[in-house]
Order: sequence, then C-alpha cells, then structure tokens
Amino acid sequence: MSTRQILDSGLPLRVAGPPDAPRAVIVLQEAFGVNAHIDDVVARFAAKGFYAVAPELYHRDGSPIVAYDDFGQAMTLLGNLTREGLTADLTDTATFLAHAGYAATNTGIVGYCMGGTVATFAATLGLVGASASFYGGGVLNGRFGLDPVVDMVASAAAPWIGLYGTLDTGIPSDHVEALRNAISENDFAGENELFYYDGADHGFHCDDRVNVFNAEAAAQAATETYRFFDEHLEDKL
Repeated sequence: MSTRQILDSGLPLRVAGPPDAPRAVIVLQEAFGVNAHIDDVVARFAAKGFYAVAPELYHRDGSPIVAYDDFGQAMTLLGNLTREGLTADLTDTATFLAHAGYAATNTGIVGYCMGGTVATFAATLGLVGASASFYGGGVLNGRFGLDPVVDMVASAAAPWIGLYGTLDTGIPSDHVEALRNAISENDFAGENELFYYDGADHGFHCDDRVNVFNAEAAAQAATETYRFFDEHLEDKL
C-alpha cells in the first residue's frame, strides 16, 4: 500500500517502495483519478524494485475518485486540466524525487489513458529518462493544451514506448501508424518502441474494468514496460 504525502505546492502524491531503491517511477492516473487500481499499480512497481509515486492530477478539483461509468464527471475534470498545471505537477513530482536522490536518468514515467498522454508530454520536458504510454489519446489532435502526441513523440528528450490495442476505436489504426512514423523521427529512433495488441481495447490494462480488461495483453504490456525501464534507466548513485 502507498502512503499519501502533500507537497508544499499542494500536490498530493501516493508513494510506495523504499526511497533508496535504485530507480524511481512516476505513475499517472487514468481519467478516473488516483483510485484503488492506480494505487495497486504503484504497489506493483514498488514490488519490482522502484520508488514509485503517483501525483493526484485532479488535486485542483479536490482529488475526486470517478466511477468507471461516470463519463460526464470524467470529461468535466479532464476539461479542467491545463498545460500550465500539468507542467507544474510534473515538475513538482520530479523535484520531490530529486530530493530523494533521483535524477532524470534514474526516473521513468508511465501513464494510462489520459495519463499516457501526459507521460508523453513529460518526455519532452527533460524530467525523465524513459516514458511509457498506455493508450494515451490525442494522437493527432492535442488535448489539455498539449501538442498532438505524434509531435510530442517526435520531439521527446527520452526513449518512449507506446502500448495500444486494436479494438481501441478512439485510437484507430491510422493513428497508431502515425505513431510508428513519429518514433523514427527523434534522437531515440533506435530505442523507441510501439506495441499494438490484437483484441485489446482502450483500458485493457485495468483489471478493475472487467468489460475492457485483457489479461494477456495487460501482462505482456507490463512485462515490456518493466523491461524498457530496465534497459533505459540508470541506477542512482
């Protein structure tokens, strides 16, 4: 289980794992908030040897937990996110980790759904050493005041891995192909990776959403993410 810490800026973080772990990871929520599932993902990364933290990106709205079927509330909260606020939250999280001894080269970031989009944004800011996006939307049209994901991938300052499903109607195959092209355009072209899981829908990693959870794709994608971080993150001194 994680503990909850509130930074001086007012940003709450869920924190798990030993602060002397060799590497850190920032876990970014789905549209439904930092709920029990995200807390469990934080714990999974801690069990894999990471110092894991999850910033509550809805904290300006009181850090609500949104029911999986309440798309109205989720859309309202998503509409309140801004580039300025996300930049501040990512920077504050990285600063928290820096105080624990983690540089960007020791820190990965992984996001799910809207968090996948924000994780890609983080890769453009020089705050992390590797970024993983699970079905982050806004591929061709930016969201939250951010650039389109294809543009962010092409300008990323760290290796990036994308994990998508063929049944995701919100991120169709032509968007995935655009991402395949984008990963060949930055300085990490030989390190970037993209996986497209047959029969997997949007949200396939979330085992609390039985209508979209795909156990096989989720396990494979998690394994690829752990490997990717192992390959691209350095241990802190």
